[in-house]
Parts: sequence; structure tokens; C-alpha cells
Amino acid sequence: MNLLPVLVTIISISTCSAASPASHRTCENSLATPLPYSSFSSSSVYTQGCGAGYAKLNRKQGAGGWSPLDTDRYQWLQVDLGSRKQVVSVATQGRYSSSDWTSKYRLLYSDTQKNWRPYLQDGNIWTFEGNMDSEASVRHELQHAILARYIRFIPVGWSREGRIGLRLELYGCSYWADVISFDGHGVISYRFRSKKIKIVKDVISLKFRTTAGAGVLLHGEGQQGDYISLELRRARLQLSLNLGSDQYGSIQGHTSVTSGSLLDDDHWHSVVIERYRRNVNFTLDHHTQQFRTNGEFDHLDLDHEISFGGHPVSAKPSSGGVDNFVGCMEGIAYNGDNITSLVRRKKVDTSSFRNLTFACAEANSFSVFFNSTSFLRLPGQTDSDTLSVSLSFRTWNPSGLLMFTALADGWVEVGLTEGKVTVYMNVTQKKNMRIDISSGSGLNDGQWHSVHLNALENYAMLTVDGDEASTVRTAIPIQIQTGGTYHFGGNVLHGNTRPLQRSFQGCMQMIHIDDHLADLRAVEQGLIGTFENVSLDMCAIIDRCVPNYCEHDGLCSQTWDTFSCNCSGTGYTGATCHTSMYPQSCEEYQHQGKSSGSFWIDPDGSGSIAPFRVHCDMTEGKVWTMLKNNLSPQTPVTSSEQGGKAVLQITYNVTDEQLLSVSSSAEYCEQYVGYACRMSRLLNTPGDLHAEI
Repeated sequence: MNLLPVLVTIISISTCSAASPASHRTCENSLATPLPYSSFSSSSVYTQGCGAGYAKLNRKQGAGGWSPLDTDRYQWLQVDLGSRKQVVSVATQGRYSSSDWTSKYRLLYSDTQKNWRPYLQDGNIWTFEGNMDSEASVRHELQHAILARYIRFIPVGWSREGRIGLRLELYGCSYWADVISFDGHGVISYRFRSKKIKIVKDVISLKFRTTAGAGVLLHGEGQQGDYISLELRRARLQLSLNLGSDQYGSIQGHTSVTSGSLLDDDHWHSVVIERYRRNVNFTLDHHTQQFRTNGEFDHLDLDHEISFGGHPVSAKPSSGGVDNFVGCMEGIAYNGDNITSLVRRKKVDTSSFRNLTFACAEANSFSVFFNSTSFLRLPGQTDSDTLSVSLSFRTWNPSGLLMFTALADGWVEVGLTEGKVTVYMNVTQKKNMRIDISSGSGLNDGQWHSVHLNALENYAMLTVDGDEASTVRTAIPIQIQTGGTYHFGGNVLHGNTRPLQRSFQGCMQMIHIDDHLADLRAVEQGLIGTFENVSLDMCAIIDRCVPNYCEHDGLCSQTWDTFSCNCSGTGYTGATCHTSMYPQSCEEYQHQGKSSGSFWIDPDGSGSIAPFRVHCDMTEGKVWTMLKNNLSPQTPVTSSEQGGKAVLQITYNVTDEQLLSVSSSAEYCEQYVGYACRMSRLLNTPGDLHAEI
């Protein structure tokens, strides 16, 4: 007997016509007033009585506060809190009984007096409103607490009647955490009390600091295929989870979510992962993403251990392709256990560490931050027949001037043009012969990129990102002769020649001239070179696409000042891809005079449910919305070997959420299933059968 039933299913739907301050209260100690005079320092002092140590709120000692020698934007007042503190608010006054005060200021902070970080609010370097007289105190509660040892005040506005004047107070409390340094070899292995654990709820937290753009922060896995992994990739944080997949492939549990950017800035970043069953809160630096894991399982099954700083030492080489973490972590906690404390008490396995240290080493890099009006001028060798310049940069702008130097006969310019490094050489001896070379692409992605230009004898070589295999080499018609002055960033005028590129906006570091690292600390101290409107020893680049304000998977791109959204293929339009391009129902198409056919609808408008295609049947009195599955009109079904039962997997062309969005607003819903059987029995009915359900 041959069994050849045919199954057809259609869903038809008829639409209706209507379509923490509390924590701050426990952390409000005066931090600056109890400090000794020596804990205060400044860029300069107007008179001895205006020393930095007199800049305490409501105090009248000395000349009643701090005033610098010059009144300009290069002045600063610094407070050494003695150790890392949590700062939650700040207050300022002008200099006592004077015409000197600070009307606007910015805050920088650091653990080491190096690599300063600006205080950000609402995604921008924040400018605080200060004082309008010398006596009133103005206090600001910080939107996010600062954790640092050193705080710098940068006046950017001051009294029109006098000078910069400042008294201040910082409010907060003590902060302490075990810090562990990771060298790329050591991994913390936290072993479970039992060989296998089945977890329905997780709370994992840690802070990290690194200059590396890639590395594994934590990893755990089970033999059944479950895993959890937190990794840095291209200076972004990626959380991967799998609560289980079945062997037939019908249930895929892998879920991956990315957060943050520019996380290789050598500043502390805070991470909290909270999971209950399939619901996850993923928080990075106060920004929380909420999501549900894929699949149908809600327990995380792990074997033996979870590791921090890399994959477990016992893991197979195929476990992952990302390197171990290089940097520092503190405050590691896993489901109520203080991992960093256990490490200090030697309660967990740290045998893979070559040298376990509980301190965070200082980075050697010194960054320079450029805006559209900045420049940096440095000296080099004069009359040399070899030109050698290298640097690293990061920016969002596709174009900008990196370096310009005048030769004895001509000039050389290195710039960024449409995301690639370009070199222009103009040789005046050869009747203004110009030589152009370029290398790289997409270098305005916010990542650090290196450039090395060598010109010697009769050729020039350009290398980008250390890729020697891609080095571009070109002939030079004459032997060059250096002029001895190098301009970085902008504001160059050499005779009647202006740079071809506009000013650079971004960060530079590791500047080498004549194969010698430029001493930027000496520049900061005024010993060599000159600069204007640059910020030294900091990189304040901001990613305006994180968090992504482009809705519905719109593609975010940015320049230094703005971001824009590419809404192509999303089904939405507008500045942030918010407005749906499609009607909400088949009935709206009917009102537009459309006849039956295939249309895109978006039932929740600008909501989270993506548009989808349906068939609108408008031939009857009511409007029907029809959703079809992936089966052909006639699909043969054969019995399986298990109990003579036939199983056919049916998948609709919409998600459950999309289906619910239509059915929940329907007057009536029906499903059609048709069986056509030949030479077989269905439902104990003899003979041939054609049935509809």
C-alpha cells in the first residue's frame, strides 16, 4: 500500500477596522578639605599667597584661594586624594573677597597623573557651570561617580572683571578593591564544588583596564555545548551565551551581543552580567542592554570551572581564537563569590601566572588630543638626507592632516584622505614635481593605526599598521634635504603653500622623528616644541555610535562632531530610522485603493517588530491577511520508522512576535489544513480520501 498524503496549511486573519542618589547619601565625606597643602598642585601661581594649597572651600588663608599666573585655557588645578576615592559631587567658589572666579570648568581624572580622562555626561566632554562671584558656593552632583586618585580642574571661563580664581571641595568616600595584573599568560581558574553545575541564575561583575583591543575576560563551557564567554574584539566587548542546542539543529542556542567601543583606552570599565533563565541584563559603564537568549533552554550547564583572563589551561586549542587578556582586573565576583579575594588568599588556581601581582602597571604611551584648531610643532634634524617620521593615530574623520614638513627644496605632507594614508611630496628643484603615494583603507574607524614614512637616497617608503608586505615604495628624482621643523595636526603656512588636508581631529601617540621618540612630556613643560589648543597626555575621542541611536538595525556612521543613520533595507526612514515605510495592516492598503496582492505591513509602526510580507485578500466583504508557510502547495509525507507516524516540520515566513501582532488585532482567525490520501486510510475511513480541517 502506498501512502502519499498531501498537506497544505494557510493561516487567514480578518482584521478589525480599528487599528541612585540614595547611595550618594552614604558617600558624602569632604575629601579635599582634610588634605595637606602639598596635595594640591597647579600649572602656575599668580603670587605666593595664591598657591594651589589655599584652594579649599570656605577657607580664607593665604590670598583666599588659587589664581594662576596667566588667565587662559592652559591652566589647571590638581588634587591628589592620596588613594583612589569615589567622588560623587563637586563644589566651587571664587577667590575670597576678590574679583577672581571661575565661571566654567571641566574635570579630568587619573590614577597615575598620566593618561587623563575627561568627565563625560550625555556622551560629551562636560562643561560645568561655575561661579558668578567670589563668595557663593556652586555644587554639582555627578551623573556618574568618578573613581580616581587625581582630579584636575580645567578653567574654561572666568571673571571678566578679574582673573581665574578657585576654591573647591570634592565629596565622596573611600574606595578599595583587589587589583590583579594579567600578562597574557596567567589565567584564574575558579573550580566548582561539583564537576558539573546547572545554573538558572547568574550574576557576574568585574572591572577591567587595558591597552589591548582583543582578549578573553572570562570563559566557561560544558560538554553538552553550553558556554559563556566575555571577550574584547576590536576594542568592543562581546558577550556570547549558549544555553543549549539540540543535535538535530532545530534549536540553535547561540546568542552574541556586543557593547561599547574604544575600550583599549587604559581606563577602568565596569561590567555586570545578570541572567535569569533566558533573560539577560548586560551592563557596561552604566549602559544596560536587555535581551533574551536564543533557543528554548534556560539553564547554563558548565563543567568543572569558569576561567578569568583567558580560556582554561585544560581547554582544547579549538575552544577559541582570541588571545588571553593583557591588562588589569579588579572586583571580580561570580555568583556571590569574591574571586579577587580568593586569589589573594590562594583559594583558587593561579598556577599559570608567571608572576602574580596585585598592582596595575602604568602604560608608557603619551597621547595628544587634537581638535579642529590644534597644532603641535616639533624639531628634527636640519639638512639631513634622510627623512623618517612615524606615529599612531585614531580618528573618525575620513580626512585630515597628520604631518607637514618643509624641505630645503619643497615639502612633504602626510595626511588621511577618504580613510587612507596619503603622502604628497613636492620638489621645487624639478619645477614643482609632485609625487603621491597612498596605503591602507577604512582607517577612520576609531582604532589605533600606525604610519611610518621613510625617505632616503632616491626613494620613499610608506608602511601602515606595520604591514611590511604592503609597504608602498616610490622613486624620488632628487636626494632630499630636511628643513628641521615638523608640524602635526594643522595650522601650517609655509610660504604661499597651505596643506592639502584640513586639520586633523583625533588622537596621536608614539610620534618618532629621525627614529627618536618625541619627548612629549618635555613639550608639556615648555622645554621643546610649541603647541596650541591640544590636550596633552589624554585621548578624549568619543564614539557617537555607542550607544547606537539608529533604530531598527540602521547602520550608524560618524564624523568627529555628528553621527548619521543609513536606513537602507530596514523598512524605516527618518534621521534615526524611526518612521515605518509601510502601512500597519491590509485594511490600510484597501483604504488606499489597492486590490488583492502581496504587501509589506508593519503592525506596530515604529515598534520593535520588523515589517513582513503578507498576502492581502480584499475580494470579500472583509479584508483577510494571509500568512503562508515554507511548504510547497503539495508536499508528500512518508511514514517514519518509529510507530508508523509521519512528522513534517512547518515553518512560517514570520516570527512568533510578528504572527501575534497580526492575530491579536483580528476579529477572526482560521487555519486551513488539507490532506489528500491515495490507497491509504485516514482517521479509520476506508477508500480514497480528501479531507479538509
